[in-house]
Amino acid sequence: MQHRSLTKILARSLALVIWMLATTAGAEESLPVEKAIVTAPPNVPPPITRTTPARVVVELEVIEKPGMIADGVEYTFWTFGGTVPGGFIRVRVGDTVELHLANHPDNKLPHNIDLHAVTGPGGGAASTFTAPGHKSRFTFKALNPGLYIYHCATAPVGMHVANGMYGLIYVQSEKPLPPVDHEFYVVQGDFYTDQPFGVKGHQAFSMQRAIDEHPSYVVFNGSALSMVGDQALQAKVGDRIRIFVGNGGPNLVSSFHVIGEIFDTVYFEGGQKTQNDVQTTLIPAGGSAIVEFKLDTNGTYLLVDHSLLRTFNKGALAMLKAEGEQVAAIYSGKELDEMYLGDEAVASALRKKHPTPLAAKTAGAGAPDGRTLFANNCAMCHQAEGQGLEGVFPPLAKADYLMARATADDRSELVDIILNGKTGRITVNGNDYNAVMTPVSGLSDADIAAVLNFVTTSWGNTGARPFTTEEVAQGRAKIGSKAGAATP
Repeated sequence: MQHRSLTKILARSLALVIWMLATTAGAEESLPVEKAIVTAPPNVPPPITRTTPARVVVELEVIEKPGMIADGVEYTFWTFGGTVPGGFIRVRVGDTVELHLANHPDNKLPHNIDLHAVTGPGGGAASTFTAPGHKSRFTFKALNPGLYIYHCATAPVGMHVANGMYGLIYVQSEKPLPPVDHEFYVVQGDFYTDQPFGVKGHQAFSMQRAIDEHPSYVVFNGSALSMVGDQALQAKVGDRIRIFVGNGGPNLVSSFHVIGEIFDTVYFEGGQKTQNDVQTTLIPAGGSAIVEFKLDTNGTYLLVDHSLLRTFNKGALAMLKAEGEQVAAIYSGKELDEMYLGDEAVASALRKKHPTPLAAKTAGAGAPDGRTLFANNCAMCHQAEGQGLEGVFPPLAKADYLMARATADDRSELVDIILNGKTGRITVNGNDYNAVMTPVSGLSDADIAAVLNFVTTSWGNTGARPFTTEEVAQGRAKIGSKAGAATP
């Protein structure tokens, strides 16, 4: 009797399991099917508005391709979709995700994908090992909301990741994040070339540098050029900004910071918990964060890794340009520039080494002192003797770039550079520079004339006629500067 009872129980249990599996399979088959919108950086797919799960088809192609990691520097990237990072994937919690991975036939190596959003062995890596010219597919349930890294996990894993094989997948929660004006996609990565930063030509991967964790480049979105100058992120004063930030690594932790902004909200580690009023947020290798802030006044805001030598010497810099009016109640710009005894040591040293320019001598009593203006506004970057910083800030001493413009018929470009700053590649004395010169605000036309007269007649610079207040005023009018200045 007991044996027959046990048999009945087992039979009923088996029938229940079969029924549950059939019901689940039927439910999965009845889900609406949609193809995911996968966007290249810095773009983000639109928020998902449906309120029920779907079967979401995601298609990614692995492409090994050369690209520019810095100005004049080529590197062969391994990519998901042809970009570093790979395409941004957006699904909803509860979705069934059908992921298709294709390995382009021209590639040389096998690849796979490990998505940190996957619950299952290897995050999908074991199911997607794909040779060149082949496709793989697997399916997973998006169980946990949040922002997750995905990356290649083919051996040697560190090398595949170091060559750019990473991206972000956002599993949107049942209650979407509040709407904002712009969402951007930014991922930091560290790269290891066999030559130092900035060496021109095609650069090869260095496994030893990667093992030693000594990157040649630390960049956002695969290149020191990805979001600067004409490629800068664009928004307007008053816009609310959300940035989905990742760190592909493979080695370094990111200290993500936006110069001139405070994060109103940070979803730290890409999860659901938040912190308010944050200046800098840590993002581990293989991790993420979501940051939100409002642009309260105009200008160019710099996205950086606040391990600052990575920013200014290895490329971890991007720009967000906010168009619109300056809100003086929030940020006034420079309101005062006058002598301070603490600066007298610098000014005195400059006076001893450099005679007063002719223009300053003939300007009369009370004329601005170009040496002091240079010491207060320019010497930190260009250095006290105008020698600049090698590979970072160009020299002013015996500088062909400067003097070609100082001896031209139309010299308004130099006025423009002082008032509005300059970004992008320039060549000075045969060396290339691609840093950022920020605008110098608060200078009157007489101040600008005085500092230009100083730098164009010092450190061996000769041949320029004196700048006048009238010439600077004409230059300001020509370029339509919005920088503002005190009345001369």
